[in-house]
Amino acid sequence: MTLDDLVARAAALAAGPRRALLGITGSPGAGKSTLTSALLARLSAILPAGAVAHVPMDGFHLADVALTRLGRLAAKGAPDTFDAGGYVALLRRLRADPAEDVVYAPMFERDLEQPIAGAIPVPPAARLVLTEGNYLLLDQGRWAEVRPLLDEVWFCDPDPDARLTQLTARHVAFGKEPDHAAAWVAAVDEQNATLVEATRGRADLLVPAALLAGLPAAPTDGAVS
Repeated sequence: MTLDDLVARAAALAAGPRRALLGITGSPGAGKSTLTSALLARLSAILPAGAVAHVPMDGFHLADVALTRLGRLAAKGAPDTFDAGGYVALLRRLRADPAEDVVYAPMFERDLEQPIAGAIPVPPAARLVLTEGNYLLLDQGRWAEVRPLLDEVWFCDPDPDARLTQLTARHVAFGKEPDHAAAWVAAVDEQNATLVEATRGRADLLVPAALLAGLPAAPTDGAVS
């Protein structure tokens, strides 16, 4: 399997009779955003302008003020710290055909560590929407409504040691001290990873470690996962 193979498979989805939604999932630090960034660059070069869009699941993080009120700030990133119902509602809007004039989606700003509403426009010309996040295949609560709304879901399967190294480095890059970053990975991210790994059997495709390791790093603005 190569990146060319994945680009061709995604382009075939975009050529369908209606807008298609492609999910990219995997554990925290698996390279979901790196793969999505590579796909967007390649697809944008071969598809008509505006034909491909990107809507990250991370835009549905609950804000810190809400997590504090719920007593869940220390678990930020767990399934219940997202607005899963809001994400489902957005996916349903994106599947509507004919599409609305523009559908606006939220983004997650890593520098602020907060969601920003209405930051990502999806134009009516978009025939393929890439959406990446940890819980696309989770079958608990409102998350169970996500998978039926996606045409395909690809699961990123990196080398486990490389994933942990990249994940810890990402937390450091966005402001955590190294000891705090390592502790957060062990106490929070790896609990979430256990949940995500259990969903891999529901994916349409496993993206292998060798392919992920050869991709250029994704931009560091916005959500990275």
